Amino acid sequence: MKVVTGVVGNDIHVVANRLIDISLQERGFEVFNLGVNTHLEEFIDAVIETDSDVLLISSLNGEAEGWCRDLLFLKEQFDMSKVVFMIGGNLAVGEVDSEIIIPKYNSYGFDLVFHQVDLNEGLDALELYIKNNL
Repeated sequence: MKVVTGVVGNDIHVVANRLIDISLQERGFEVFNLGVNTHLEEFIDAVIETDSDVLLISSLNGEAEGWCRDLLFLKEQFDMSKVVFMIGGNLAVGEVDSEIIIPKYNSYGFDLVFHQVDLNEGLDALELYIKNNL
């Protein structure tokens, strides 16, 4: 399976991005890592160019919401019905419960949302989702 990953927006958390890349590779995924400071449109372009199965966006500075609101709009412009859209990390500025964050990001078009969840737990859930849905 092919995965496009990277850190969205003006977030520069390089170490976390590299850990995600390594963890995905260890699980057998072919990874296309766009690095940090990546715009949503760049992620979509990379998914199309690489014919990837998964888009995994991360954010640690909590500002992903402002950068990801247009995902549903972009998904509608292209046939991406077979792509799994996942986001994880610290997805809000300040203290916000997952019960509020997860539905918000689901409404933006993400299939899997992990707010302040351990990386391996999130990747386990991704593999289970793929097994049950693709």
